[in-house]
Amino acid sequence: MVHLRAHRERLGLTQAALAEAVGVSRKTVNTVENGVFVPSTELALRFARVLGTPVEVLFQLPD
Repeated sequence: MVHLRAHRERLGLTQAALAEAVGVSRKTVNTVENGVFVPSTELALRFARVLGTPVEVLFQLPD
């Protein structure tokens, strides 16, 4: 389960702004948020750092 969108929106960031801060394309952010693309460990950690939240809060294994 991906909670990236909720945390991004909570901080008032657009997909484009998050993408720029993390160093990826807006399309990458979109595909991660929609569960189409599973980010690498490094990318997941970069998202967590930029959003100021633990990586396990953003990304969880399905039950």
